[in-house]
Amino acid sequence: MLDALSYEFIQNAIIAGILVSIASGIIGSLIVVNRMVFLAGGIAHTSYGGIGLAVYFGIPIFLGASLFAVGAALLIAFITLKHRERTDTFIGLIWAVGMAIGILFVDMTPGYNVDLMSYLFGSILAVSQEDIWFMSALVLTIIFVVTFWYRDILAVSYDSEYALLRGVSVKFFYTLILVLSALTVVIAIKIVGLILVIALLTIPIYIAEKLSNSLYSMMFFSAIISTIFTLLGLFISYNFDITSGASIILVSAMSLVLFLLFLKLKSIFK
Repeated sequence: MLDALSYEFIQNAIIAGILVSIASGIIGSLIVVNRMVFLAGGIAHTSYGGIGLAVYFGIPIFLGASLFAVGAALLIAFITLKHRERTDTFIGLIWAVGMAIGILFVDMTPGYNVDLMSYLFGSILAVSQEDIWFMSALVLTIIFVVTFWYRDILAVSYDSEYALLRGVSVKFFYTLILVLSALTVVIAIKIVGLILVIALLTIPIYIAEKLSNSLYSMMFFSAIISTIFTLLGLFISYNFDITSGASIILVSAMSLVLFLLFLKLKSIFK
C-alpha cells in the first residue's frame, strides 16, 4: 500500500476519504440527534435523479446531483413541517420518483453506457481533483455553519420547543440541516454509493455517541472514527481488489459489532 501512495488517484482517494469522513461525522451527528435518518435516506436515493439529469444534459455529476438533492431537501423540509403525519408516505414517494427520473434520463442519453455500480456502491478511486475541491468547499462550509450557529443548532436539535421560545427560527435551522445533509450525501455517494451512504452517516455516529458527553465531542469523535473506517476500508479494498464502498461499510459494521460486544462484556464484569 505504501508504494501505491505515489499514484495520484490513491492520494486523491485518501484526501477525499478524509474530507467525506469529516463531513459525515458532523452532519451524521446532526442527522442522528434530530432523528432524520429516514429523511437522509430519502434524499440519498432521490439524488439519483440529479445524476440522471447531469448525464443527460452533460453537466458535472456533482453539480446535477447537488442541485437535485438540495431541491429534494427543501421539498422534504416543507412537507415534514406542514404534514408530519404523512411524512413516511411523502418520503417514499419522493424516493421512488427521484430514482425513476434518474434511470429514465440515463436510458435516454444517446450513446452513454453509464456504470450504475459506481453510483450505487461508490468509486473512491475515481475521485478527481475537481471533486476534491468541491468536497473541500463543502467541508469548510459545514464547519463554518456549525461553528457560527452552534448554540442555535444545539437548541433546535435537543429541544425545539425551548429553542422556539428563545426566538430561534426552528424552521430555518431544520431546513439548513436538511440542505447540508443533502450536500453531504452527494459527496458520500462518490465514496460509498447510494445504497450504503446511510451506514456511513450512522455507524460511526452511534459509536461516537457512546463515547461523548456533548454534541461537539460527538461530532469530533464521529469524524475521527469515520476517517479510520474509511482509510482502513480503502486499504482492504486496494489489497484485495474489492469494491471500496462495500469494504468501508463492512469495516464499520464489524467495528460496531466488536464495540457492542466490548460494552456488553464491560457491563458484565463491572
